[in-house]
Amino acid sequence: MNVGRIRELWRHPVKSMMGERIERADLGPNGIPGDRAWAVRDEERGGIRGAKKIAGLMRCGARYLEEPAFGRVPAPEIRLPDGATLRASDPGAAERVSAAVETKVTLWPLVPADRLEHYRRGAPTHEDFDQEMRAIFGRTKDEPLPDLAAFPREIMEFESPPGTYFDAFPLLLLTDATLARLQRLAPASRVDVRRFRPNLRVETPGGVEDFVELGWIGRRLRVGEAELEIAMACPRCVMITHGFADLPRDPGLMRTVVREANQNVGVYVRVGRPGRIAVGDTVELLQ
Repeated sequence: MNVGRIRELWRHPVKSMMGERIERADLGPNGIPGDRAWAVRDEERGGIRGAKKIAGLMRCGARYLEEPAFGRVPAPEIRLPDGATLRASDPGAAERVSAAVETKVTLWPLVPADRLEHYRRGAPTHEDFDQEMRAIFGRTKDEPLPDLAAFPREIMEFESPPGTYFDAFPLLLLTDATLARLQRLAPASRVDVRRFRPNLRVETPGGVEDFVELGWIGRRLRVGEAELEIAMACPRCVMITHGFADLPRDPGLMRTVVREANQNVGVYVRVGRPGRIAVGDTVELLQ
Protein backbone atom coordinates (compact mmCIF):
# COMPACT_ATOMS: atom_id res chain seq x y z
CA MET A 1 0.00 0.00 0.00
CA ASN A 2 1.35 3.40 -1.03
CA VAL A 3 1.46 5.65 2.07
CA GLY A 4 3.43 8.59 0.69
CA ARG A 5 6.76 9.63 -0.73
CA ILE A 6 10.11 10.80 0.59
CA ARG A 7 9.92 14.57 0.85
CA GLU A 8 13.25 15.15 2.58
CA LEU A 9 16.33 13.18 3.58
CA TRP A 10 18.45 14.49 6.44
CA ARG A 11 21.94 13.63 7.58
CA HIS A 12 23.45 14.92 10.84
CA PRO A 13 27.26 14.62 10.64
CA VAL A 14 27.80 15.53 14.32
CA LYS A 15 25.46 14.23 17.00
CA SER A 16 23.04 16.96 18.15
CA MET A 17 24.32 19.64 15.77
CA MET A 18 22.08 20.93 12.97
CA GLY A 19 22.29 18.70 9.93
CA GLU A 20 22.08 18.88 6.16
CA ARG A 21 19.51 17.87 3.57
CA ILE A 22 20.65 15.39 0.94
CA GLU A 23 19.05 14.09 -2.25
CA ARG A 24 19.88 10.38 -1.97
CA ALA A 25 21.58 7.86 0.27
CA ASP A 26 22.87 4.30 0.03
CA LEU A 27 21.42 2.81 3.21
CA GLY A 28 23.44 0.19 5.05
CA PRO A 29 22.83 -1.64 8.33
CA ASN A 30 23.72 1.56 10.21
CA GLY A 31 21.55 3.82 8.10
CA ILE A 32 22.88 6.77 6.11
CA PRO A 33 26.67 6.90 5.65
CA GLY A 34 28.09 9.70 7.76
CA ASP A 35 24.99 10.23 9.87
CA ARG A 36 25.94 10.83 13.52
CA ALA A 37 29.47 9.74 12.63
CA TRP A 38 31.02 12.34 14.94
CA ALA A 39 30.14 13.44 18.46
CA VAL A 40 31.50 15.44 21.36
CA ARG A 41 32.80 13.99 24.60
CA ASP A 42 32.19 15.89 27.83
CA GLU A 43 35.61 16.33 29.40
CA GLU A 44 34.12 17.59 32.66
CA ARG A 45 31.63 14.82 33.51
CA GLY A 46 32.76 12.17 31.03
CA GLY A 47 30.85 10.38 28.30
CA ILE A 48 29.67 11.13 24.79
CA ARG A 49 27.09 13.89 25.08
CA GLY A 50 24.30 15.32 22.99
CA ALA A 51 21.99 18.30 23.37
CA LYS A 52 20.01 16.56 26.09
CA LYS A 53 22.90 17.70 28.27
CA ILE A 54 24.66 20.38 26.19
CA ALA A 55 21.94 22.50 24.61
CA GLY A 56 24.44 24.71 22.81
CA LEU A 57 25.28 21.91 20.40
CA MET A 58 22.01 22.58 18.58
CA ARG A 59 23.17 26.12 17.79
CA CYS A 60 26.07 24.64 15.83
CA GLY A 61 25.73 23.04 12.41
CA ALA A 62 27.70 20.46 10.46
CA ARG A 63 28.04 19.35 6.85
CA TYR A 64 30.35 17.25 4.73
CA LEU A 65 32.50 18.91 2.10
CA GLU A 66 33.37 15.46 0.70
CA GLU A 67 30.74 12.76 0.41
CA PRO A 68 31.10 10.03 3.05
CA ALA A 69 30.80 6.32 2.36
CA PHE A 70 30.66 3.25 4.57
CA GLY A 71 34.11 2.83 6.07
CA ARG A 72 35.25 6.28 4.91
CA VAL A 73 33.91 9.33 6.72
CA PRO A 74 35.76 12.63 6.30
CA ALA A 75 35.93 15.24 9.02
CA PRO A 76 32.86 17.46 8.63
CA GLU A 77 32.83 21.23 8.53
CA ILE A 78 31.31 22.71 11.70
CA ARG A 79 29.54 26.06 11.70
CA LEU A 80 29.64 27.84 15.04
CA PRO A 81 26.79 30.07 16.28
CA ASP A 82 28.69 33.22 15.20
CA GLY A 83 28.94 31.90 11.63
CA ALA A 84 32.61 30.91 11.78
CA THR A 85 33.51 27.53 10.25
CA LEU A 86 36.17 24.94 11.00
CA ARG A 87 36.91 21.30 10.29
CA ALA A 88 36.29 18.82 13.10
CA SER A 89 39.88 17.64 12.62
CA ASP A 90 41.45 21.14 12.75
CA PRO A 91 43.97 21.90 15.51
CA GLY A 92 42.10 23.86 18.15
CA ALA A 93 38.68 22.74 16.93
CA ALA A 94 37.73 21.27 20.31
CA GLU A 95 38.63 24.48 22.12
CA ARG A 96 36.52 26.59 19.74
CA VAL A 97 33.53 24.27 20.00
CA SER A 98 33.95 24.17 23.80
CA ALA A 99 33.77 27.95 23.95
CA ALA A 100 30.68 27.99 21.72
CA VAL A 101 28.76 25.41 23.78
CA GLU A 102 30.13 26.59 27.14
CA THR A 103 31.32 23.11 28.12
CA LYS A 104 34.77 21.58 27.81
CA VAL A 105 34.44 18.98 25.05
CA THR A 106 36.56 17.04 22.59
CA LEU A 107 35.49 15.95 19.09
CA TRP A 108 35.44 12.26 18.21
CA PRO A 109 34.75 10.19 15.10
CA LEU A 110 33.25 6.77 15.68
CA VAL A 111 35.60 4.32 17.36
CA PRO A 112 35.35 0.50 17.32
CA ALA A 113 32.45 -1.02 19.24
CA ASP A 114 34.77 -2.95 21.56
CA ARG A 115 36.11 0.29 23.07
CA LEU A 116 33.29 0.20 25.59
CA GLU A 117 34.65 2.87 27.91
CA HIS A 118 34.33 5.41 25.12
CA TYR A 119 30.59 4.76 24.86
CA ARG A 120 29.85 4.36 28.58
CA ARG A 121 27.56 7.02 30.08
CA GLY A 122 29.19 9.89 31.91
CA ALA A 123 28.32 11.10 35.39
CA PRO A 124 24.70 12.22 35.80
CA THR A 125 23.87 15.84 36.47
CA HIS A 126 21.46 14.89 39.27
CA GLU A 127 22.03 12.18 41.85
CA ASP A 128 18.30 11.41 42.03
CA PHE A 129 17.41 9.11 39.11
CA ASP A 130 13.88 10.48 38.67
CA GLN A 131 15.16 14.07 38.61
CA GLU A 132 17.85 13.10 36.09
CA MET A 133 15.33 11.46 33.77
CA ARG A 134 12.93 14.39 34.01
CA ALA A 135 15.71 16.79 33.06
CA ILE A 136 16.72 14.63 30.07
CA PHE A 137 13.16 14.15 28.83
CA GLY A 138 11.92 17.64 29.71
CA ARG A 139 9.07 16.32 31.87
CA THR A 140 7.37 18.15 34.71
CA LYS A 141 6.80 16.41 38.04
CA ASP A 142 3.22 15.50 37.15
CA GLU A 143 4.00 14.09 33.69
CA PRO A 144 4.84 10.43 32.99
CA LEU A 145 8.32 9.40 31.93
CA PRO A 146 8.78 7.19 28.85
CA ASP A 147 8.89 3.45 29.31
CA LEU A 148 12.64 2.94 29.34
CA ALA A 149 12.18 -0.83 29.04
CA ALA A 150 11.17 -0.29 25.41
CA PHE A 151 14.70 0.83 24.49
CA PRO A 152 17.60 -1.52 23.68
CA ARG A 153 19.09 -2.74 26.97
CA GLU A 154 22.55 -1.34 26.32
CA ILE A 155 21.17 2.23 26.34
CA MET A 156 21.03 2.19 30.14
CA GLU A 157 24.79 1.60 30.37
CA PHE A 158 26.01 3.32 27.22
CA GLU A 159 25.18 6.68 25.67
CA SER A 160 24.47 4.87 22.39
CA PRO A 161 24.74 1.31 21.09
CA PRO A 162 28.55 0.81 21.03
CA GLY A 163 29.98 1.46 17.59
CA THR A 164 27.35 4.14 16.89
CA TYR A 165 26.32 7.58 18.09
CA PHE A 166 22.59 6.95 17.55
CA ASP A 167 20.24 7.37 20.48
CA ALA A 168 18.82 3.88 19.90
CA PHE A 169 18.30 2.93 16.22
CA PRO A 170 19.93 3.90 12.90
CA LEU A 171 17.07 5.92 11.42
CA LEU A 172 14.21 8.17 12.47
CA LEU A 173 11.13 8.62 10.29
CA LEU A 174 8.55 11.40 10.58
CA THR A 175 5.48 12.14 8.46
CA ASP A 176 3.96 15.43 7.37
CA ALA A 177 0.67 14.13 8.77
CA THR A 178 2.21 14.10 12.24
CA LEU A 179 3.71 17.57 11.83
CA ALA A 180 0.34 18.93 10.67
CA ARG A 181 -1.51 17.27 13.53
CA LEU A 182 0.95 18.57 16.10
CA GLN A 183 0.80 22.10 14.69
CA ARG A 184 -2.98 22.11 14.97
CA LEU A 185 -2.73 20.90 18.57
CA ALA A 186 -0.05 23.49 19.43
CA PRO A 187 -0.99 26.63 17.46
CA ALA A 188 1.32 28.85 19.53
CA SER A 189 4.36 26.72 18.66
CA ARG A 190 6.50 26.57 15.54
CA VAL A 191 6.31 22.88 14.71
CA ASP A 192 9.38 22.82 12.49
CA VAL A 193 10.86 19.56 11.19
CA ARG A 194 14.30 20.68 12.39
CA ARG A 195 13.21 20.34 16.01
CA PHE A 196 12.62 16.61 15.54
CA ARG A 197 15.76 15.68 13.59
CA PRO A 198 14.40 12.90 11.35
CA ASN A 199 16.38 11.16 8.65
CA LEU A 200 13.31 10.52 6.51
CA ARG A 201 10.48 13.02 6.18
CA VAL A 202 7.52 11.37 4.46
CA GLU A 203 4.95 13.41 2.58
CA THR A 204 1.57 11.80 3.21
CA PRO A 205 -1.63 12.21 1.17
CA GLY A 206 -3.05 15.74 1.26
CA GLY A 207 -5.34 16.61 4.13
CA VAL A 208 -4.16 13.85 6.46
CA GLU A 209 -3.46 15.09 10.01
CA ASP A 210 -2.72 12.18 12.31
CA PHE A 211 0.16 10.33 13.94
CA VAL A 212 -0.04 7.80 11.14
CA GLU A 213 3.46 6.30 11.42
CA LEU A 214 2.65 4.97 14.89
CA GLY A 215 0.35 2.51 13.13
CA TRP A 216 3.31 1.16 11.16
CA ILE A 217 5.23 -0.13 14.20
CA GLY A 218 6.19 -3.77 13.73
CA ARG A 219 5.70 -3.56 9.96
CA ARG A 220 8.00 -2.99 7.00
CA LEU A 221 8.29 -0.25 4.42
CA ARG A 222 9.73 -0.45 0.91
CA VAL A 223 11.51 2.75 -0.11
CA GLY A 224 13.52 2.79 -3.32
CA GLU A 225 15.81 -0.25 -3.23
CA ALA A 226 15.64 -0.60 0.56
CA GLU A 227 13.28 -2.21 3.04
CA LEU A 228 12.87 -0.66 6.46
CA GLU A 229 11.58 -2.16 9.72
CA ILE A 230 9.60 0.13 12.00
CA ALA A 231 10.99 -0.67 15.46
CA MET A 232 9.23 1.57 17.99
CA ALA A 233 7.76 4.99 18.66
CA CYS A 234 10.20 7.81 19.46
CA PRO A 235 9.58 9.27 22.94
CA ARG A 236 10.65 12.89 22.79
CA CYS A 237 13.28 14.47 25.00
CA VAL A 238 14.07 18.03 26.03
CA MET A 239 15.85 18.69 22.71
CA ILE A 240 12.60 19.57 20.91
CA THR A 241 12.16 22.52 23.27
CA HIS A 242 15.58 24.14 22.74
CA GLY A 243 15.92 27.38 20.85
CA PHE A 244 18.35 27.36 17.90
CA ALA A 245 18.76 29.04 14.51
CA ASP A 246 15.53 31.04 14.06
CA LEU A 247 13.47 28.80 16.37
CA PRO A 248 12.64 30.05 19.88
CA ARG A 249 12.87 28.03 23.07
CA ASP A 250 9.48 26.34 23.49
CA PRO A 251 8.83 24.20 26.60
CA GLY A 252 5.11 24.42 25.84
CA LEU A 253 5.59 22.18 22.82
CA MET A 254 6.62 19.34 25.13
CA ARG A 255 3.43 19.79 27.16
CA THR A 256 1.45 19.21 23.96
CA VAL A 257 3.51 16.19 22.91
CA VAL A 258 3.07 14.54 26.32
CA ARG A 259 -0.64 15.35 26.62
CA GLU A 260 -1.80 14.79 23.05
CA ALA A 261 0.71 12.40 21.47
CA ASN A 262 1.45 10.04 24.37
CA GLN A 263 5.01 11.50 24.42
CA ASN A 264 5.85 10.22 20.92
CA VAL A 265 6.64 11.99 17.65
CA GLY A 266 7.95 9.85 14.80
CA VAL A 267 9.28 6.30 14.79
CA TYR A 268 12.66 4.60 15.06
CA VAL A 269 13.64 2.44 12.09
CA ARG A 270 16.03 -0.42 11.34
CA VAL A 271 17.34 -1.20 7.87
CA GLY A 272 15.96 -4.61 6.88
CA ARG A 273 17.43 -4.62 3.38
CA PRO A 274 20.15 -2.13 2.38
CA GLY A 275 19.77 -0.15 -0.81
CA ARG A 276 19.62 3.29 -2.38
CA ILE A 277 16.81 5.68 -1.50
CA ALA A 278 16.17 9.16 -2.85
CA VAL A 279 13.92 12.17 -2.43
CA GLY A 280 10.71 11.50 -4.34
CA ASP A 281 10.75 7.73 -3.82
CA THR A 282 7.41 6.10 -3.07
CA VAL A 283 6.95 4.78 0.46
CA GLU A 284 5.07 1.46 0.39
CA LEU A 285 3.70 -0.20 3.51
CA LEU A 286 4.16 -3.95 3.19
CA GLN A 287 1.78 -6.56 4.58
